[in-house]
Amino acid sequence: MSPRCSLVVNGQPVRVATGDTPLDAALPRTVAAGRDGVIQDSALEALPRLRNTSRARPRLGDGAATRPGPAPSPLAVLRTAKRAGTLLSATPLSGAVMEVVVTVSRALDVAPGQAVEVAFAGLPARPYCPTQRIDGNTELNELVFHLRRDRGALGPAFGEAVHPGHAVRIKGPAGGTPYRPGPGRLVLVAAETGFAPIWAIARAARHLETGREMVVVAGAADADDLYMRPGLDWLRSTGVQQITLAASRDRRGRPDVRHGPVTAHLPTLRGSDTVHVAGPPDIVRAVERLCDSVGASCAALPFLPSRSRARSLVTPGDTGAQFGL
Repeated sequence: MSPRCSLVVNGQPVRVATGDTPLDAALPRTVAAGRDGVIQDSALEALPRLRNTSRARPRLGDGAATRPGPAPSPLAVLRTAKRAGTLLSATPLSGAVMEVVVTVSRALDVAPGQAVEVAFAGLPARPYCPTQRIDGNTELNELVFHLRRDRGALGPAFGEAVHPGHAVRIKGPAGGTPYRPGPGRLVLVAAETGFAPIWAIARAARHLETGREMVVVAGAADADDLYMRPGLDWLRSTGVQQITLAASRDRRGRPDVRHGPVTAHLPTLRGSDTVHVAGPPDIVRAVERLCDSVGASCAALPFLPSRSRARSLVTPGDTGAQFGL
């Protein structure tokens, strides 16, 4: 029997691997697992400390009286699954950001909002957040990452020490704040390569909750780094109308870019909202404070600046994740 077959979902051909259900095949790769998802940061150059930053609150009627307890040590979770991989491609998305695609020996069950540990042969291991290709055409055995080309040791290594065919080791998933379907409006906020996990979450939500109201605010310090337009165009094509692009600097004066950080262009938040935010810590903290002020649920993914030395290795007992830019 052939290990793959095909079917048509919503008029689109979909590849199906042996053992996959039709739903698994129809969903984006990082969603098909249906468990805790994966999120990728931009160019982590040292393994940052992992810490839980989720501020999800129990809602009336859900039976919860207290906040969830601490998650297991990320190191313990990272050891639960290992995959050998190969660098397939590293494609520029903008002057500062590239899309890195790794093929793995066997599909890894990850869901939007989690992380994996990635080790390119000869380079230190880093936590990254898998996402979808910017055009959405991710294969079942691919992990996709958005990395900054200009920071830390890993980004500049592509095209120099690291080329297609380079060996990669993957462990995970671990940490992060995975997306799960639920009631209320879904507000997605991304700054810089924080768009990686937000893109994965947005794709999942459009497949699983087509009727749920979604608001997306994405930005960068420089408008030249707004690499996420193809993904936002796809969201518009699925009916998402509330999409905002923002940048603090825009030398070309683009008509679709609002001036200022993403925090200046958030919708008026409601207590019933579920907010996912990923990006630099100052952006994430500002959004968390706004969520706190109205009682909205906030899943936060701060991406820390990269460090040249691996002295910020995961500390035993830490939970959750912080990712590097």
